[in-house]
Amino acid sequence: MNDIRITPVCAFKDNYVWVVSRGASAVVVDPGDARPVAEHLHAEGLQLAAILNTHHHLDHVGGNAELVAERAAPVYGPDDARIPALTQRVGEGQRIAIAPLGIEFSVLEIPGHTRTHIAYYGAGMLFCGDTLFACGCGRLFEGTPRQMHDSLAKLARLPDATRVYCGHEYTLSNIRFAKLVDTENPLLAEWEREAAAQRARNEPTVPSTIGREKAANPFLRCSEQAIARSASKHAGHALADAVEVLAEIREWKNSL
Repeated sequence: MNDIRITPVCAFKDNYVWVVSRGASAVVVDPGDARPVAEHLHAEGLQLAAILNTHHHLDHVGGNAELVAERAAPVYGPDDARIPALTQRVGEGQRIAIAPLGIEFSVLEIPGHTRTHIAYYGAGMLFCGDTLFACGCGRLFEGTPRQMHDSLAKLARLPDATRVYCGHEYTLSNIRFAKLVDTENPLLAEWEREAAAQRARNEPTVPSTIGREKAANPFLRCSEQAIARSASKHAGHALADAVEVLAEIREWKNSL
């Protein structure tokens, strides 16, 4: 599938709307804003084949209704009444065939950031919204630390080469925090240099890969002694397990 193109369309301050295209057909992932997406589709001569939503937040679904009003297409997403124009409710284990692109995605339920958050995995690509970021994870708006821990563990079981397409450009700030938590990980300095150079060229720092996340993302490494020591020191007491470690470092990052 070397002819598949994945293009980030920038929206708002730091959102990425992902456009997956093959030939003249395109799937749009998390269109928070219709205007830049419609402009991209028009400029590239693309027909909208489907919209994939990962969760209900407006900066990921706000463009749904306007896009499908002008271009009839199914809108996939979790079973959540807060998602506008949703036509296809999907959950864990279901598969979505996008015939015009010849791609099939598996649906993974990954609550934590929100209670109904899902991801789409297929053709070596993972579209994970705001659950897993490059070197970070989403805030726990509706879910629990246990849910986020289990969701990240589920994503970590995907093949290391899986390309991770998240919803925001947060990489540099995430790496800076990771260096506070995982002070002796040499991969973080290397990643920071690379990401800084990409941003200097106005390029996205994503996709990442599952392999890189497992090696450098502290939220996927909460069972590692170095992460647990840092989290316990910050908490001022020993933490019982990886879930408590995740909860502590998530609150730590929230406070910065």
